Amino acid sequence: MNFDGKVALVTGAATGIGEATATLLAARGAAVVIADLDEALAEKVATAIRGDGGRAAFIGVDVADEAQVEAMVDFTVAEFGGLHLAVNNAGISQPEQRTHEMTAQVWDRVMNVNLRGCWLCLRAEARHFLANGGGSIVNVASGAGLKAGPPGLTAYVASKHGVVGLTRNAAIDYIRDNIRVNALAPGTTATSLLKAYPEETQRAYAALMPCGRMSEPSEQAEAIAWLLSDQASYVSGTVLEADMAYLQK
Repeated sequence: MNFDGKVALVTGAATGIGEATATLLAARGAAVVIADLDEALAEKVATAIRGDGGRAAFIGVDVADEAQVEAMVDFTVAEFGGLHLAVNNAGISQPEQRTHEMTAQVWDRVMNVNLRGCWLCLRAEARHFLANGGGSIVNVASGAGLKAGPPGLTAYVASKHGVVGLTRNAAIDYIRDNIRVNALAPGTTATSLLKAYPEETQRAYAALMPCGRMSEPSEQAEAIAWLLSDQASYVSGTVLEADMAYLQK
């Protein structure tokens, strides 16, 4: 897969799957904007990409904020002269609480970032693509967007189900506009967040996967890159399960 001449925007790109995706796209020729709430970490990722000979810029953004999302897309176009590929990866989890214990504030924040934020990004990207000949979007959902998750994660699971529905219907909206919209449903992935957990917890998460291990962020990035690429030119509205058959159990 070669992305020479393409401009990519990746949200939640300062760590984990987002960082791995941005780094991979840059290595394959794309100019990449690293967008993240943590501006200092986003700058570090952009600096590392440039140090390896790639093209990258960074911007701090809260994807739940409409004005910041619009400014993020404008920044991308101003910085690199266009936008062709978008990965809406920014998301948060929640404290483990049963549904009746959850506050409205927790529910609203998870929904605002994971679902509203994904929609705001997709809307801004689609507007640009419509005016400029098309593009490719990947929304990062979760296996929890396709089935019930563990107890205590109702808001997260509901938000990721929403991302799946958003993806499928947006694909239909733009099917004749040369805009493809797909989603990735990653299995449990060894991000910095999970690696901060006690080893016993990490082993328990790994044991959930049929293959006995968590995925690496780079493995998820490869799946995202394929969905973005011209090699997936007849793929839109799909949710790619990158989980080593976890959802088939």
